[in-house]
Amino acid sequence: MCLVGCVQYTSPDHATWDYYLNGASFMDMTETAKIAKRPVYLGSGGKLLTTPDNQKKLEYGDKIANDNAVGVAYMSNMERDLYDALRTSGVSVERAGTDVVVILVRGAIMKPDIAEISSNGDDILSTVARILRKYDSTYLEIAGYTDSMRDAAAAKRMSLDMAQRVGVFLSRKEIKPARMFIVGRGSARPIAAQDSIGRLTNRRIEIRIAPAR
Repeated sequence: MCLVGCVQYTSPDHATWDYYLNGASFMDMTETAKIAKRPVYLGSGGKLLTTPDNQKKLEYGDKIANDNAVGVAYMSNMERDLYDALRTSGVSVERAGTDVVVILVRGAIMKPDIAEISSNGDDILSTVARILRKYDSTYLEIAGYTDSMRDAAAAKRMSLDMAQRVGVFLSRKEIKPARMFIVGRGSARPIAAQDSIGRLTNRRIEIRIAPAR
């Protein structure tokens, strides 16, 4: 039961999404893309993940190793915070090298009958946003996926809509769009069988979080 002051989240009109996603890149988050995005990211007030200035100066050649150690510790701490905060059905947190991936099954964050963030999804994504604000020296790739569909173009559109919808939500929770890469991958990269149960898992959003360097 919703108490006084409780407001159900509703995505803003689609025509306004460009405003909320101004600065986001609509492409895969490759190393080349991250380098190209750096000026936009820094121009928006973004911070790079580097060795703290107050740390003792190291000899030549040690800075890269030291920066890598700082990055590993930073991402490990974020992974732990995400894992501890997101212990709920339909959500998982995984490591992919240095990156951290949050997998959100569509049914866990969206209404079953329409393309809209559910009240449960509001809670989950608000938690993700809170942790992303804490660990703000990071880039995000928000990728949407569908189950197997005969119409590949429709699958792409649907998956992109899901990804953009999550991006808009995070933008409204003070996550800078300049940190975001947004893509819709349709039915590519299934993580479960294409049966009645597996399809529900393949309909998902993956938020891949990478250190900003």
